[in-house]
Amino acid sequence: MPHNNDTSMTTGWGTRLRRFVEARLSPEGELGLHMTVGVVLMLIAIVVFHEIAEAVMGMEQITVIDQQVAHWFNQNAIAWVTWCLLVITHMHSVIGAITLACLFAWYLHRKGAHYWLFTLVITMPGVMFLNVLLKYIFGRARPSFEEPLLAALSTYSFPSGHTATATALYGLLGAYLVCQLDPRQWRRRIVIVLAAFAMAALVGFSRIYLGAHYLSDVLAAMAESYGWLAICIAGVSTLRRRRHVRQTQ
Repeated sequence: MPHNNDTSMTTGWGTRLRRFVEARLSPEGELGLHMTVGVVLMLIAIVVFHEIAEAVMGMEQITVIDQQVAHWFNQNAIAWVTWCLLVITHMHSVIGAITLACLFAWYLHRKGAHYWLFTLVITMPGVMFLNVLLKYIFGRARPSFEEPLLAALSTYSFPSGHTATATALYGLLGAYLVCQLDPRQWRRRIVIVLAAFAMAALVGFSRIYLGAHYLSDVLAAMAESYGWLAICIAGVSTLRRRRHVRQTQ
């Protein structure tokens, strides 16, 4: 009898585990595949950010690379490249990012994409607030040069605010465009994802080149932003699915 009870308990736990896994991998479930992917991406981003932050605060090899990269660009700046990257970096300042986000919001409103619009509304202010909070937590000084390309900045360096907002904005735009395509159009999806990443990376590169940030500031900002974006998209998707279920009951 005890043996039979143990077998029943094992079978019961196995059934529950299988159902749990199936629910987490269901494309249609309220807390299905979208939430699983969102949580996994968020956890990966947290680990990456933690490793970078720990290396920076511990003055490990990455800080030496930071200094080498920053001073190389400062000493080898090319006038026309500097001008182009100044335009890009100013386009993604706080005012620039808000302007671009408002244009994206207007587009989403015109398309009737209300859940995507809501995602944008929580993503952009959220990533800006998170970035400011992290800057004050780590308190890293900006790069300094004898002949800087930019005027001295009084705010902290780690992580990069321009890069964080650009990553969130273009990441969300890329996610929206990918979701509008048929799943069979995988080549176009890949192009969109790469383009969104390239735009964020370009903004990050402009900050490194101009001497506003170190390389590690930019990498940490991208990790921070992708993690926040993943949970925002997954959270709003869960809200949409839950509301749909209630409306159909």
